[in-house]
Amino acid sequence: MLKIRRIDMLREYDIKSDPQGKQVTFSIRFIKINGESVFLPRAIATGLNMNVADNRMRGVRPVNSHLDPIGHIYPVRIDNIVEWNGKQVIL
Repeated sequence: MLKIRRIDMLREYDIKSDPQGKQVTFSIRFIKINGESVFLPRAIATGLNMNVADNRMRGVRPVNSHLDPIGHIYPVRIDNIVEWNGKQVIL
């Protein structure tokens, strides 16, 4: 499996739209606090109602192929992200 550094993954996460203005999608796998692994094959970056830098959190929302929301927003700790666009996330 290919690898990606966490800092590079976060830089990609921060790109919210492409030059044509279309939202950028990504796939992500993360571990919830209860230990459950969650895989979202297509998701978009969203905001959270908190200071994400201090809490080391990011928001992700699953979407369908038309970019319509198909689930709720997941608050994700950046330390718990294990896969990004098919690549293993490493320090």
